[in-house]
Amino acid sequence: MTYQTKLRPWCIVHQLPEMQRVIVERFRRYQDADAHLQVLQKLSPKNSFVVMFDPDAKMSLEVAHQA
Repeated sequence: MTYQTKLRPWCIVHQLPEMQRVIVERFRRYQDADAHLQVLQKLSPKNSFVVMFDPDAKMSLEVAHQA
């Protein structure tokens, strides 16, 4: 886990079929992540995005690379 990843624990996750997920972007503050989420939902309403706190970023990066 890199230092930059540790600084950005809030992330937007794109939820895919069969319980898969991909991290779209990481943020330092929840408010920034939530604002970006609202924009994503307006631009692509058919896709499912959520804001998630991810203190163990190493695990989520491995999942994102597998997708």
